[in-house]
Amino acid sequence: MPSLYLASGSPRRRELLTQIGVPYTALSAEIDETPFADEQPLAYVERLARGKAQAGLASLSAASQACVLGADTAVVLDGRILGKPLDEADARAMLTALSGREHQVLTAVAVANRQGSEARVVSSRVRFRPIRAEEIQAYWASGEPRDKAGSYAIQGLAAIFVEALQGSYSAVVGLPLCETAELLSRFGIPCWQCLEGEKP
Repeated sequence: MPSLYLASGSPRRRELLTQIGVPYTALSAEIDETPFADEQPLAYVERLARGKAQAGLASLSAASQACVLGADTAVVLDGRILGKPLDEADARAMLTALSGREHQVLTAVAVANRQGSEARVVSSRVRFRPIRAEEIQAYWASGEPRDKAGSYAIQGLAAIFVEALQGSYSAVVGLPLCETAELLSRFGIPCWQCLEGEKP
């Protein structure tokens, strides 16, 4: 069975892979995440997921038969990608724009080895209830929004803002587990490895 590397510093993605029983080694794969001019959000997240996987693969020995998983998530409102906030004012503007509205969350996952790569993109819809200005201020003060796409974490304190979700919860967190499991199986990496050898 090939070994798996996760090209991500995200603790959420690490937890999600562990949740489905897939052992991995984390590695750093820094790439430029600046969108291209007129690049569509779906193409953007897929490009970044593939880029992270390829960058991770390039850091390994040329003889390695390992696979590398890369992923990227974007919050999209009115066709515009909301990235990580630059500062408090940027986070306030994003959360104010998301307040009382539905937005799209796109998450791409890619797996690469020396023979090639495959990717999947998952689209989910999230609706926020109206958020009061004092809630936005308190949420920023918590520190949670600082490194999150769209300035929020659905699995964290911002869960109280979520009125409805259509699609994959794990994809909104950062890794679509159904599609990830299917991709990994195509590369010979099974899920639930923690159950191997256990008797029912």
